[in-house]
Amino acid sequence: MFTLVEIEDIVGIPPRDFGKPLREVALEQLRNTYEGATIEDIGYVVMVVDVDVDPLGMLLPRDGSTYHRARVKLLTFTPRIQEVGEGEVVEITEFGAFIRVGPMDALLHISQIMDDYISYDERHSILIGKKTGKKLEVGDDVRFRIVAVSLTPGAAGKIGVTTRQPYLGKIEWIRESLEKLRAAAGEKAKAVAEKG
Repeated sequence: MFTLVEIEDIVGIPPRDFGKPLREVALEQLRNTYEGATIEDIGYVVMVVDVDVDPLGMLLPRDGSTYHRARVKLLTFTPRIQEVGEGEVVEITEFGAFIRVGPMDALLHISQIMDDYISYDERHSILIGKKTGKKLEVGDDVRFRIVAVSLTPGAAGKIGVTTRQPYLGKIEWIRESLEKLRAAAGEKAKAVAEKG
């Protein structure tokens, strides 16, 4: 999900910053440009990590700024379809839950939570399974699979996730399932030993 990417760019240094260290000014300019932006084929830029600026700049007619070539190192976030991850539920709505996935929030639609009819308790901001009684609320840790990604340059982007597959869902639910499997396997082994 997170990667370090190096790109080349031209950074403009305005006249008001000519007396300041070039690297610091370039870093500030590039952070304002890139951080929080989505770039095609790169992903969501979390932060500008480093910059190497050519001290020899170019001038343009009727422009007081100098323009310098720069190699920029970016920390990016790129969610991939079918990737499994874990995140915290940060919001519950009547149509699902939002889960923090890296620096972004993903939608866990109500139809993708579990194989059960789910009701929304608006007063307590909880999603509850009708048959199972399982509850999902803000602060719960969830394991999910990414099923949809739409990162559009210049926009925030959208991520869709599911927890309806085995070993996905609220971490507490996964632990309960594993304990039941271990108990069943222990009983089976005990039965085989008694027969033998």
